[in-house]
Amino acid sequence: MFKRILVANRGEIAVRIVRAARELGIETVVVYSEVDRDTLAVKLADKSVCIGPAPSAQSYLSVPAIIGAANSFGAQAVHPGYGFLAENAAFARACAENNLVFIGPSPEAIDLMGDKNVARETMKRIGVPTVPGSDGPLTTVAEAARFADEVGYPVLIKASAGGGGKGMREVYEASQLEGAFTAAKNEAGAAFGNDEVYLEKLISRPRHIEIQILADMQGNAVHLCERDCSIQRRHQKLLEEAPSPALTPELRARMGEAALLAVREVAYTGAGTIEFLLDTDGSFYFMEMNTRVQVEHPVTEQITAVDIIKEQLRIAAGEPISFLERVPLAPQGHAIEFRINAEDPANNFWPNPGTVTGLTLPGGPGVRVDTHLYAGYTVPPNYDSLVAKLIVWGSTRAEAIARGKRALGELGIAGIKTTTSFHQKVLELADFVAGDVCTDFIEVHAGEL
Repeated sequence: MFKRILVANRGEIAVRIVRAARELGIETVVVYSEVDRDTLAVKLADKSVCIGPAPSAQSYLSVPAIIGAANSFGAQAVHPGYGFLAENAAFARACAENNLVFIGPSPEAIDLMGDKNVARETMKRIGVPTVPGSDGPLTTVAEAARFADEVGYPVLIKASAGGGGKGMREVYEASQLEGAFTAAKNEAGAAFGNDEVYLEKLISRPRHIEIQILADMQGNAVHLCERDCSIQRRHQKLLEEAPSPALTPELRARMGEAALLAVREVAYTGAGTIEFLLDTDGSFYFMEMNTRVQVEHPVTEQITAVDIIKEQLRIAAGEPISFLERVPLAPQGHAIEFRINAEDPANNFWPNPGTVTGLTLPGGPGVRVDTHLYAGYTVPPNYDSLVAKLIVWGSTRAEAIARGKRALGELGIAGIKTTTSFHQKVLELADFVAGDVCTDFIEVHAGEL
């Protein structure tokens, strides 16, 4: 096992990694930008170092600064968390060239699966169902228009690199295409340093189902059931649950085997997620692979009793998956994650950074909070607005919903506006209680939310 690792991220995921490492006896070095000097991860880590000013390009996206910090502090490995450089093959290669273990898949696997267009072509070749899409990235509006005319509107423009809804635009008619295409390319370039985009046919009212996988260097690959991430706004997930109310054991097995087929094809190691669109008729289509740990990994941890971050660390250190004797896993109970963002739902989810003047966190059975907040901390305006994740578990979905209502009612974050009230409203909707959700859930229920 590693003696010391560097955490190349910020916010709640940096705190999560520091805590998991400490339980395994691993020292941590946390990097931070000038505006993140007082973040909780910096306070909890064994060592910390400032790597630049607030703009991500000069700090969290600066490969030389991160590699230099890791070598200066004697780290043996780098954990990228999610976002920033987590799915950057060049960064993974730079780690290897500097005798650092990248806690994630190989650069080759990232090239194959981290690029959405390449990943889709790989899945088509091995027989995993895929949504009809363009052959390779599109460089001009004219190319995009030809493809859209061929498959018919609506279409979806997607960034080839990255995730989190960045560089994605839905286009319902030809007049919208040029503006959406330009906006998607600009957003993708700013977020990931890669402005390539491609198009695919937009499936109407699907569920967004993803399969969590782990694969080690000994050739073991397992899936940890599924997550339903259908409640999202502008392709940004807001609430996730596991297992999905829509999946039968038979469908879970088929989707899980499709995910493992993809993993084995590219010799993947570490944690990753295969994302599918589930149609109303039970058909599913490969959408993309996230070659990293995801924001919503805690709901899977709650229904499987697997610590995914610790497994990442073990696998990167050359150890096998630690729970193979329990495979195949079946979901135990039900978990829901509420993303608490520093946003004002009443004002079109406008970001609301500021100083946290008071903080009350819920507790009790089946309640977990992953956060980097504390009273007196100032949420900066420079990064993603996620400030906390409230995760609840129940023996049944009904119990998880009731526990979520109770925990959201106990959560108090003073000084900034958050999405807490939005989640409280979601839990009161009859369609959500019935498990009748799809990716346009928020648009359909906009008046009530």
